Amino acid sequence: MSTYTAPYADANFVIKELVKFDQYCSEAGLEEVNSELASVIIEEAGKLASDVLAPLNSTGDQNGARLEDNKVIETEGFADAYQQYVENGWATLTGPEEFGGQALPNVLGTAVNELWHSANMGFALCPMLSQGAVEALIAHGSDELKAQYLPQLISGEWTGTMNLTEPNAGSDLAAVASKAIPDGDVYKITGQKIFITWGDHQMTSNVVHLVLARLPDAPAGVKGISLFIVPKFKLDANGEPGELNDVACVSLEHKLGIHGSPTCVMSFGDNGGAEGYLVGEANKGLMYMFTMMNHARQSVGLQGLSISERAYQQSVEYAKERIQGTRKDGSKMAIIEHPDVRRMLLAQKSGIEAMRALAYVAASDVDKAHSKDAEVAKHYQPRVDLLTPIVKGWMTEFAQELTSLNIQVHGGMGCIEETGAAQHYRDARILPIYEGTTGIQALDFIGRKMLMDQGAALESLQSEMMITVNALATVDSPVFAKLHRELRTAVERSMQVRSWLLDKSASNRDLASSVCVDFLMMHGFLCGGWLLAKSALSAQELMGSGEYADDFLRTKLITAEFFADNYLPRANRHADVVMSGLSGACEIDTEQF
Repeated sequence: MSTYTAPYADANFVIKELVKFDQYCSEAGLEEVNSELASVIIEEAGKLASDVLAPLNSTGDQNGARLEDNKVIETEGFADAYQQYVENGWATLTGPEEFGGQALPNVLGTAVNELWHSANMGFALCPMLSQGAVEALIAHGSDELKAQYLPQLISGEWTGTMNLTEPNAGSDLAAVASKAIPDGDVYKITGQKIFITWGDHQMTSNVVHLVLARLPDAPAGVKGISLFIVPKFKLDANGEPGELNDVACVSLEHKLGIHGSPTCVMSFGDNGGAEGYLVGEANKGLMYMFTMMNHARQSVGLQGLSISERAYQQSVEYAKERIQGTRKDGSKMAIIEHPDVRRMLLAQKSGIEAMRALAYVAASDVDKAHSKDAEVAKHYQPRVDLLTPIVKGWMTEFAQELTSLNIQVHGGMGCIEETGAAQHYRDARILPIYEGTTGIQALDFIGRKMLMDQGAALESLQSEMMITVNALATVDSPVFAKLHRELRTAVERSMQVRSWLLDKSASNRDLASSVCVDFLMMHGFLCGGWLLAKSALSAQELMGSGEYADDFLRTKLITAEFFADNYLPRANRHADVVMSGLSGACEIDTEQF
């Protein structure tokens, strides 16, 4: 089994040079927050990730949660690890100060969350869902609900869940059938939810469920869904967990991966109705839930980076240890000396660096979209909306390829469970599915985030990319000449596709849905190539400064060049598919499948 070490150097580089963290903190009035503090926080988080969470990763895979008497018993060791996580204050990192949080920027929380998910994704899903519940309550909860639930959720004393999916309502939330019947000051919730991540466990004194349900007089479809808080334990007069609510896990899903994370079938109201409390206004639950879901979508995209990083580290470790083949002098050699193995390692490394850059930049844009300066917020919210489906869709799809390369580096041993390589591949497979499939992300990207605003947000991003293109042209170097050529071609192609879609989609209602996935993947590779090109510019400028090791900076140029050679051209191939119009799959009669 592989060890895990936090990628300190690259995380610090992205935060300081791409995100421009110090500049952001200064402009936001965060006088005591800077990149030096961020580096210390990441280093400390890395210790918990490496020393506590990572050793439990294979334990969770081999001995996942179990169900006993409608109670979920988490993997042995998880409760102690969670207690350390809470006692060290990690749950409070980005929460608002008025409810006990540290109010640190979202991008720093993202960098730390990367480490948790790399070390032990099954474990990290629990606090991830809590963070989403916090976001939803901050945005939409009443003052009373905030006071009752936010301090404990932010401290990690309680955990949160998101209850959307039902047996007959998967991605189509219009079909949600769970009911909420008014009963005095509360509501009686009945119904069943499936695929509920960390729906139950014994690590905390309460679990706070955010549940979608319908009121008796609710209109049909998505306009008739309301959002409710349903705690596992009702709160007593002192606000402490008291009587058990009418909610229970009735079964656990047997899954391909992330066995350490219990995925529950939750039953509400088997004995008269679970006590629930309306969040915000009636019939606006879907809009409220999207606050939580959009947080989760960037977080799941981050998981694509995290699991790829863990798999890459295992690839490097194995390649250095596995002896096979001989040098010209007859001596034995490790497989890392084979050029094709190094190709696969570089394919992983360059992809991971592109994903990290995108994840952190998108997270920083969330910070700016929440700026107290209305003009700043107005500028960055469309960028957040644009990048979120790319982060979620492209990064999780790319993770399938990168974790598969880890198995390839291992050869036959990669298919043997004992090496652990298969676990990373299995764990990654759910990522393009939950919190909205790649197709859903792509429809959102091309429809709500491009066509709806007539391409304005995308045009703004393309303009920013062209600034980088022009900067590349000023560096006299074959590497930068290549980066300039490849990035310019990809950006101009994106501009061409944007104009073509705006022109053609008005008269062809099926066009956008036919080509949406290629459109999304095209811009994923484009964003990755753009940000690695920006990284290369920073690395070139910093060479010899002593701020970073020159070997690290030279490697930045190599990964940017590799991405430009091997991955950025995929953006153009996806563009070709988009501009071909309806794909063959949409033209064939359904009976011919």
